Amino acid sequence: MSDSPTRTPFLSNDAFSHGVIERFLRYVAIDTQSDPASPTCPSTDKQKNLGALLAQELRDLGLADAHLDEHGYVYATIPATTDKPNVPVICLCSHMDTSPDCSGEGVKPQIVKNYQGGDIVLPADPNQVIRFAEHPALAQQIGHDIITTDGTTLLGADNKAGLAEIMDAAAFLIAHPQIKHGPLKILFTPDEEIGRGVDKVDLKKLGADFAYTMDGETAGNIEDETFSADGAVVTITGVSAHPGFAKGKIEHAIKIAAAIVERLPKDTCSPETTEGREGFLHPIGITGTLEQATLSLIVRDFAEAGLQEKAALLHRIVDEVMRGYPHSTATVEIKPQYRNMKEVLDRHPELVENAREAIRRAGLEPVTTAIRGGTDGSRLSFMGLPCPNIFAGEHAFHSRLEWVSRQDMEAAVRTIVHLAMIWEERA
Repeated sequence: MSDSPTRTPFLSNDAFSHGVIERFLRYVAIDTQSDPASPTCPSTDKQKNLGALLAQELRDLGLADAHLDEHGYVYATIPATTDKPNVPVICLCSHMDTSPDCSGEGVKPQIVKNYQGGDIVLPADPNQVIRFAEHPALAQQIGHDIITTDGTTLLGADNKAGLAEIMDAAAFLIAHPQIKHGPLKILFTPDEEIGRGVDKVDLKKLGADFAYTMDGETAGNIEDETFSADGAVVTITGVSAHPGFAKGKIEHAIKIAAAIVERLPKDTCSPETTEGREGFLHPIGITGTLEQATLSLIVRDFAEAGLQEKAALLHRIVDEVMRGYPHSTATVEIKPQYRNMKEVLDRHPELVENAREAIRRAGLEPVTTAIRGGTDGSRLSFMGLPCPNIFAGEHAFHSRLEWVSRQDMEAAVRTIVHLAMIWEERA
């Protein structure tokens, strides 16, 4: 714990309310799954159901400017309680949508109170087991209250844990105006899970200098680095003929796409064979007919050179496969998706330093890590709003085994409050 003389003395752990779980359980009951096939923003209108609830709850707290806009974004302002004129405006951000990878409809949470170790069998599907041996983070959860689903859906802790934590911290700060902090902005976004979370954000209206996403995993973690990401599309035009008279004529576009996938590395360069700072080339879909097929892939690496190497590998594989199909054609199109936010955050070291101190004051040991993925903060950083990622406590996201700890969420609430104070202290 910090011995900073400017720290407000009464902010011990016991000073905080414990309403974050009630908020969380209220939010996960609302289905907000996003849809990558939809061209609209938000991609699913049901995300606005949660957005409307959050905006109303913020207004009920006294934030008169809280509103849900036509694109599904929620904006609000917590006014400053300090007379200092130079405190940076800090934004707290989480996303409202859940992953398309697993159903988020009809979530039925259960709470395993005072967890004492071992496997957690999910009650509606005994085949769904959160195994202690496969989830090493459970070893740090002894004595905690663990929230899971019943095994038929994901939980939605990614990122409704972050929503609940920001809301609970906002309620605490508003209820304690004696806590000195600068202006705080709240931003809740749609469609983060499909890579479109900040497509329609209005940064001028937001008016923040810096931001933090509450969308990380292990309690105590602050993440200042993400993958850099590209999307790749291989479009194949084959040769069609009547199957009864096709000998020597057909060059099947779907089979060509399958041959390209088969040539991808099997022992490296894939999500299932990499960890740490290793990147990958990952097929995510094949669609098509005999005559034309499309193969979609994602390309991930922490370094630009790594992205380029993987793009070159894909081009080589496509070229080699197409030699066996002389009458067919294939094109490879690679588009940037987001870039490693560390490039931006290294120019603003106080962002991570202040978060680390806030984590200490919340009673945890800070750990700075890299994300094998991306957040809204990845793109926000390159849009002019530097934005590292703070833990929300979510684990096993995008799956029916998703879980979160009550105590970790409460620690995240404390971290947010201390973070607001630290920016004011150090201004």
